[in-house]
Amino acid sequence: MPVDPQLRSLNIDVPAQPESLVKLSLLLADENVNLQSVSALIAGDMALASAVLKAVNSSMYGLRGRVQTVQQAITHLGTREVAAVTFAMGLRAVFPHAPELEPVWERAGVRALLMSRIGQQVGVDPWIAHSAGLFEECGKAVLFRHATERYRKLLAEAADDEELLVLEHTEFGVSHDALGAALCESWGLAPAAVTSVRFHVIVNSTRQLPMQVPRRAICALSALAHALMTDPAALDEVAQAVAPQAGLDPTLVLRGARKVQEQIEAAVARAAAN
Repeated sequence: MPVDPQLRSLNIDVPAQPESLVKLSLLLADENVNLQSVSALIAGDMALASAVLKAVNSSMYGLRGRVQTVQQAITHLGTREVAAVTFAMGLRAVFPHAPELEPVWERAGVRALLMSRIGQQVGVDPWIAHSAGLFEECGKAVLFRHATERYRKLLAEAADDEELLVLEHTEFGVSHDALGAALCESWGLAPAAVTSVRFHVIVNSTRQLPMQVPRRAICALSALAHALMTDPAALDEVAQAVAPQAGLDPTLVLRGARKVQEQIEAAVARAAAN
């Protein structure tokens, strides 16, 4: 889905994809991806490797025992999952460290994991799903980087993302959903991920998937992850609303989402007990 050309005329810088992630994308494009090459690429960037290991050792992944190398992480989680974590750390690194952005990155990690694993359960590409979840709120980081003090006030003032979009349009002439989609497009993410990022606020507030795009399953996964993160009691209603619009079976979708929810809750419980 092409991003509105008008965005390109705005004086807001969209950061370029880090070289390490460009190289990683090229490696992953090969169906016979070389595990040693992936491991060496990640391990070769000390800061990135350290961040990846910290992430995979968190309670969300529920690993039994601590992994100490990127190769061990790949052995336990698989190449794609470790690559997904690497993209999360790489995305975060191009933006300033700020307390206001910490909740954005925390939600991104959880959302990406939920969407990818639900995708696995229902036959939707988990790599694209993870990318969409990871980048969903990245437009906020773009605006924060562009005008820190002005955007900090908007974040504090907005009651929710719908109100934030209005404030962003008034202040900057663009909103974080459109900027996030622009970043996704410039980093070469799949069109379905770009679409999900572009319409996530509308989808999460209305449970209506965009009619103008042919592949809407990723948008549906976004709505499911949002429900799990904000109102788990509404998951059944959300699944019934969005699954048919994406050509998915609501019963299978709900079953898959519940299974993923149980897996993550069990992993967190095990970590707390140790």
